[in-house]
Amino acid sequence: MAILKFRIYFEEDDTVYRDVAIRHTQLFFNLHQAILKAYEFDSKHQATFFRSNDRWQRGKEITLEKYDKAYKAEPLLMEATTIGSEIYDPNQKFVYVYDFAKNWTFMVELINVSKEDNPRIDYPAVVRTEGIAPSQYGTKGLVNDKLAEMEEKYDLKTGAEGFGEEGEESDDETGLEEESGEEGTEEI
Repeated sequence: MAILKFRIYFEEDDTVYRDVAIRHTQLFFNLHQAILKAYEFDSKHQATFFRSNDRWQRGKEITLEKYDKAYKAEPLLMEATTIGSEIYDPNQKFVYVYDFAKNWTFMVELINVSKEDNPRIDYPAVVRTEGIAPSQYGTKGLVNDKLAEMEEKYDLKTGAEGFGEEGEESDDETGLEEESGEEGTEEI
């Protein structure tokens, strides 16, 4: 049984990629799930693959489901199409688009074909990770030397800005005013 290794690049930064090993008999749906898992994306949105050439031009479409759009040719479905059936070149390429509103685009390139099927690996499997993946919904930042998801939040209530009136001076040495007894404030 052939094992295909694909490198999945983030379109906007080719230093960010994930290598996924998958059996040639598995479905595009399995590859779709592996890419989402590798990049820590949820599975709430639509997705599609396009068979591609060396210049990343989009060809035959392999969709998650049939969408309400006019097709030149009926697309294949991920749940009914094996990966091996769409490999026509030893360096076969696909373009993967996820979440049509955000238009997350990944370049999927076949980088290795082997006959070795490792019984200890549950295919499809992420076998290499390079670079910090983009965050699907928020921003990522470092907190105590660890990568953490951060979401910006603002308190838009009146008087919650934490600043006094212009020209007003505080009583303590730090230059910060203390608010006491105000309900709903949290320590940071």
